[in-house]
Amino acid sequence: MAATIEETFQRPVGELLRGWRERRRLSQLELANRVEVSTRHVSFVETGRSKPSREMVLRLAEHLDVPLRDRNQLLLAGGYAPVYSEASLHSPSMLAIRTTLRRLLEAHEPYPALVVDRWWNIVESNAGIQLFTTGVDEQLLKAPVNALRLTLHPDGLASRITNIAEVRAAALASLQRQVAGTADPELQDLYDELREYAAGDKPVHPGPTEVVVPLNLRYEGRELPLLTTIATFGTPLDVTVSELMIESFYPADEATAAFLRGLR
Repeated sequence: MAATIEETFQRPVGELLRGWRERRRLSQLELANRVEVSTRHVSFVETGRSKPSREMVLRLAEHLDVPLRDRNQLLLAGGYAPVYSEASLHSPSMLAIRTTLRRLLEAHEPYPALVVDRWWNIVESNAGIQLFTTGVDEQLLKAPVNALRLTLHPDGLASRITNIAEVRAAALASLQRQVAGTADPELQDLYDELREYAAGDKPVHPGPTEVVVPLNLRYEGRELPLLTTIATFGTPLDVTVSELMIESFYPADEATAAFLRGLR
């Protein structure tokens, strides 16, 4: 079971770094070669025999691909102040980011697009989102609206997705990789919740010719096949920005594209 934030702060920085190294499936030798230090030094840091400098914590975290939020936690555990800010998306310093996001979302209309945080809570969306909110239980639309819960909950989109078993399997597999990569207890709780919805699903395996899993959505008597892509900001220096994901949906055929253009 993943550690809570409180437990993380109580653990030594070396122990936390060892956990990230093992999560990335690297040996001490492999990590030492990447960071250009001796294996002995990595071992001493992990066992607490050597206290890493602030710069060494950041170097190790970078080569272990540790998320910015968790890099701040490593610094705190090592006795150093965090270096990455965590500004609210609605703060003045985020004006440029908000403006960029809204331009991207509006430019994608009439097709749906949304922005989610690390835990898949929707923080921005365009008008095309009505495709996913029409007819779902109002409880699922109370803030913060979770995109994965909205999609997979029996009272959400699940009843209108004709290939729900495939969509759910793909979403759970992706979320499981995210849990493994971050060790985030909130994501683990979300995964456990969503997995319960799949209790009646039969095992699903992709066909030999499949390259992506579409989302086949029933809407106004039609079946609309949609493809989705995920985009993130490059080289972010703020925790909030680093965790934002832009999910954009595209029509998988011309008939769907024409229908969605007609909804405008």
